Amino acid sequence: MNKKPPYYAVIFTSTHSEYTHGYQEMAEQMELLAKQQKGFLGMESARDRVGITISYWDSLDAIKKWKQHSSHLIAQQKGRQDWYNWYDVKICRVEHEYSFEKKDS
Repeated sequence: MNKKPPYYAVIFTSTHSEYTHGYQEMAEQMELLAKQQKGFLGMESARDRVGITISYWDSLDAIKKWKQHSSHLIAQQKGRQDWYNWYDVKICRVEHEYSFEKKDS
């Protein structure tokens, strides 16, 4: 991601239900669609027992438009109905960032 702060992060944390049929396909479709949205900056995701997906956006308006996108609304409904036992969403403003990467010697 090549965006300098400030920008926004949407942190989606979840646990799955036992029924996950169609989940992976929908998640892939939503990632492709999110990447096409104005204001989308990037995404990171990890899943073990708890899943965490963080998407990055240039504005609160871009986040609002993504949340209201018709295909995303369908995915949200399906998630509440079938795929998730629990989820939590946090929207944060990133003011500063830094990273580390170990280089091979």
